[in-house]
Amino acid sequence: MTKGLYRSRGNVFEDVGFSPAEATTLSAKSDLIAAIRETIEVRGLTQSQAAAQCHTDQPTLSKVLRGRMESVTIERLTTWLNALGGTVEINVHPYQRRAAAG
Repeated sequence: MTKGLYRSRGNVFEDVGFSPAEATTLSAKSDLIAAIRETIEVRGLTQSQAAAQCHTDQPTLSKVLRGRMESVTIERLTTWLNALGGTVEINVHPYQRRAAAG
């Protein structure tokens, strides 16, 4: 590998130092926010219209769409996506021990 580059662990949040649990949560939130953004665009909604459908205010929705996800839960994001007409599916995979680094 080139100096200064390294292979990703598969989750950018884990790569930058978050614990595996935190990285998983942040990745899920990021995916949900991207789906909300795309749904708003596809439906041609303004942020104010989307916020009203989500039962929130436009400044809060705007902050979340800009990546400020610390104040929003996965549950709230799924509720917003459902309110906008989207569907959320949760896939659970059995635990698999990671291979030892080396």
